[in-house]
Amino acid sequence: MLAVLFPHLSGLQIDQVYRSGRSIRIRARTRASQAVCSRCGMVSQRVHSSYERRVCDSAVGGQEMVLHLRVRRFRCGNHGCTAKTFAEQVPGLTVRYGRYSVPLRTLLQTIALALGGRAGARLTCRLATAVNRMTLIRLIRSLPDPQPGEGPQVLGVDDFALRRSRTYGTILIDITASRPVDVLPERSADALAAWLRDRPGVEIICRDRAGCYADGAARGAPQAIQVADRWHMWRNLGDAVERTVTKHRAHLRDLSVVTPPVEVTAPAPVTAPPTGEPARSERRSGRVAERTRQRHALIHQLLAQGRDLRAIARELNLARNTVRRFARASSPEELLVHTGTGQRPKMIEEYAGYLRQRWEEGCTNAEHLFQEVKAMGYRGKATMVRQLVRPWRSQTTIALPPPSPPTVRQATGWFLRHPETLESDEHQHLQALTAACPALAALREHVRTFAQMMMRLTGEGLEQWMKRVQADDLPELHSFVTGLRRDFDAAKAGLTLPHSSGKVEGHVNRVKMLKRQMYGRANPDLLRKRVLLAD
Repeated sequence: MLAVLFPHLSGLQIDQVYRSGRSIRIRARTRASQAVCSRCGMVSQRVHSSYERRVCDSAVGGQEMVLHLRVRRFRCGNHGCTAKTFAEQVPGLTVRYGRYSVPLRTLLQTIALALGGRAGARLTCRLATAVNRMTLIRLIRSLPDPQPGEGPQVLGVDDFALRRSRTYGTILIDITASRPVDVLPERSADALAAWLRDRPGVEIICRDRAGCYADGAARGAPQAIQVADRWHMWRNLGDAVERTVTKHRAHLRDLSVVTPPVEVTAPAPVTAPPTGEPARSERRSGRVAERTRQRHALIHQLLAQGRDLRAIARELNLARNTVRRFARASSPEELLVHTGTGQRPKMIEEYAGYLRQRWEEGCTNAEHLFQEVKAMGYRGKATMVRQLVRPWRSQTTIALPPPSPPTVRQATGWFLRHPETLESDEHQHLQALTAACPALAALREHVRTFAQMMMRLTGEGLEQWMKRVQADDLPELHSFVTGLRRDFDAAKAGLTLPHSSGKVEGHVNRVKMLKRQMYGRANPDLLRKRVLLAD
């Protein structure tokens, strides 16, 4: 029975088992007549003395178990050994200076790797083996440093933030096995190149479009095929599409007249002059708008003087991406677009059709209407509902305001989404938009062709696609093509080979989860062990 339920205690002589408070105590002694010196490995039978050590073991029946183990000290017969005496160890049960048994230590290390310090400590309380959170952290640090083996055939590379916008690391993934193989404490071409030179077996490298990883992969593994991630290419194309739609956003305002305003009759008419809605201003005003215009003029003035984006960002104390966004905008009005009219739509406008229908059915209580739309997801206040229905009470004919024109972001989605997922009105708007603007019609065709290449993995046509884009007057799309040209081989491989960085992104999310578990205070060495050693 003992050997079946407690195999790690089968080599002991059990003298007594009793309960003490909430724990179970076991008094036992060793049976072996000899022991092996931990320093020199020599076997000795000469007993020097004995003493009792307490070892915490795995819980039994939800109760803590403590071993009071009588062990002996032996004299080492090797005169050249630095240890004159040594204590015997029970294989599979004890280790030198260990307060926990080997099974319990393994259990706590597994909990620490999976949950970290605080969450792991809370779980150990439920398992009747309560330990401090710092004990769990020390158990992780006591694990041997993971040593990566040979490089995988298909390697995934991506970065993650140790301190956001300050310090970044690199995670390396075996794409075939979907397991991390190493974590580098920095994001640089030199670190990646050195890692690849030590492991020449890498044949394919999946990465994003970061220049440092492209350079490091080329220097460390020149024989490997670099594969640019399709999701990142599609996102870069989406940014170019959004800038193009923003440039031609004037055509979005014309879509608001496709559906004429609906006139309905109020149930309780009262003669009163209709109140009109003031026209919306085409040009935004306010402190933010004026600051945007001044900053746009200043950045373009510095660009005309020959200054680069990095120098302008340092001088104006702005992020380089912000300076790039201002530099790409031909006018400040492109940066002030929230909707096709330049103003933010009211939240209640989404529910105007439903409120009109309920008003026709005879429900004229504004509070009751507010409760109905609130149950449908409306997050505004009841005041907005009252303001919407107020003119309906004083008019024999209610002219609902025309629907707001689509936003630039909505129109961009029409170009990027699969045609089968578009609603009928969205498809109608897209057809009207491309019919009114030849540039957007050409943009739609280029996006459709690129999507087909990406879905069917026919990257052989990438060169021809790039030439057709260059032939059209689409400067925003030209910048996307310029980026593809710099990384042409990797982009073509990404549109041809089935490999991608999807598994790498999943592990990056896991790293973020581990950092949050440790409240952002995970040192690189501790984080590396949790990433590589946890199952």
